[in-house]
Amino acid sequence: MAIETATLAGGCFWCTEAVFNDVIGVQSVTSGYIGGTKANPTYKEVCSGTTGHAEAIRVTFDTEAVSYGDILDIFLATHDPTQLNRQGNDIGTQYRSAIFPHSAEQEAGAKAAIARAQPDWPAPIVTSIEPLSDWWPAEDYHQEYWQGEGQRNPYCLSVIPPKLRKLRKSFAARAKAGAEA
Repeated sequence: MAIETATLAGGCFWCTEAVFNDVIGVQSVTSGYIGGTKANPTYKEVCSGTTGHAEAIRVTFDTEAVSYGDILDIFLATHDPTQLNRQGNDIGTQYRSAIFPHSAEQEAGAKAAIARAQPDWPAPIVTSIEPLSDWWPAEDYHQEYWQGEGQRNPYCLSVIPPKLRKLRKSFAARAKAGAEA
């Protein structure tokens, strides 16, 4: 087993976490904050848009089961990478679409994935490739949010199921069996 980590920001971390928890080969998904200036920011501080952080996820995966390229293809297909500093009604730099490569190889992979995905979108992809910086795990109540509170949250109920359906439709071979949208 070869373990690798990807750090991705695609809007609300509850929504991206839910997608990657259903991907074969993913060992863990942690919601958190990256790309900002304040040490150990809180959710409230990040949501204010003043810290420069993005809501992000850190995905740990087995490269023998799913490649970094697959992770990026899923990421770019299950959120809107053409929206600058927003995802749907979530607006601000904290909701930007960004990839934070952990190596030069991941950076090259990110550029290749964006080029692969562009034909699938009617507008230019604005997903940024940003330097890896300090990672701050989000507060405990944000972790595994969809599996708990999220399934009673109207926002999550409107946003997450379509993402999970997209995962199952476009990446059926990568989705865990029995997972429900």
